[in-house]
Amino acid sequence: MVTPHELRHSSAAAVRQACRRGLWRAPTAGLALGYVQANLVIVPADWAFEFLLFCQRNPQACPLLEVTEPGQTEARLTAPGSDLRTDLPAYRLWQHGECVEEVTDVSSYWREDLVAFLLGCSFTFEAALLQAGLPVRHLEQGRNVPMYRTCLQCHAAGRFHGPMVVSMRPFTPAQAIRAIQITSRYPRAHGAPVHLGDPQAIGIADLQRPDYGEPVDIHTGELPVFWACGVTPQAVLLQARPPFAITHKPGHMFLTDLRDYDLQDCFTPVIASSV
Repeated sequence: MVTPHELRHSSAAAVRQACRRGLWRAPTAGLALGYVQANLVIVPADWAFEFLLFCQRNPQACPLLEVTEPGQTEARLTAPGSDLRTDLPAYRLWQHGECVEEVTDVSSYWREDLVAFLLGCSFTFEAALLQAGLPVRHLEQGRNVPMYRTCLQCHAAGRFHGPMVVSMRPFTPAQAIRAIQITSRYPRAHGAPVHLGDPQAIGIADLQRPDYGEPVDIHTGELPVFWACGVTPQAVLLQARPPFAITHKPGHMFLTDLRDYDLQDCFTPVIASSV
């Protein structure tokens, strides 16, 4: 196995290779700093248009980076040479809206009708937060970022509907202002927060019991700050209940060859085409 220190300043390709070779199976926060991380959602082709529409209607929770053609296993536009079946630390398999298994390789489950969606991830802007001297608590504590289902409802698209999921990072009020300024520059990595302060106002009962990830310490004088999260589709899959789907395990992301500055303001999502 490799250590976080070895991968912290590595290339995205090195992280993908470590995953492919079984050398990294943990969350990817803090790895390959400066490279864009992505959420993964894979659905059958006959569900793909509705999910694409869902992403377009909910760009803060589901910012599109790339959409593949059916059966394509390589993220050709954001990570040439990659293999979406092997290059993540861990995956979730879904059947009829239920997560039935977590695996480290989905090659044996691959089908020629599957369409992959890569969505922006808030891990991408954490390098900028660190460079500004802001604390990123889950990195400090060596934990997966805490994520919560909320009472905020996404805009429905066909069979896809459900609640927004958010990630949380605690800051003092002054730090929160700076974090908002920084993350607003990354609309394809969820952009500015959707809420700060009282978690109950968005339907979160207990910050120490996240729905995904792990809890982190919140110090005296700090506020919880919440960003839209790319795990939202996993909450939505519970409602839509497609017969089959594959996602990343929360916090275990796909590393693209895009740099974080590629996602600042003017980056445009790309959709694979055979033309």
